[in-house]
Amino acid sequence: MVKGACMAGRQRTTFQKRQKEVKRLEKQKMKADKRAIRRLERAQNRAPAASEIPPPPAEPNLNQS
Repeated sequence: MVKGACMAGRQRTTFQKRQKEVKRLEKQKMKADKRAIRRLERAQNRAPAASEIPPPPAEPNLNQS
């Protein structure tokens, strides 16, 4: 019976380690998602809207007589 008790303890530890690993991976994914969202928000804030971009200056026409 003592041998069975040890094995049960090992299985519980293995299960706990697996749960801990799953939780760590989920947290890592959530942090990566948050970083991606922040990166997109920063990029949108930096890029001026099309209506805010001034038109390019007109080039002088040098072929006039």
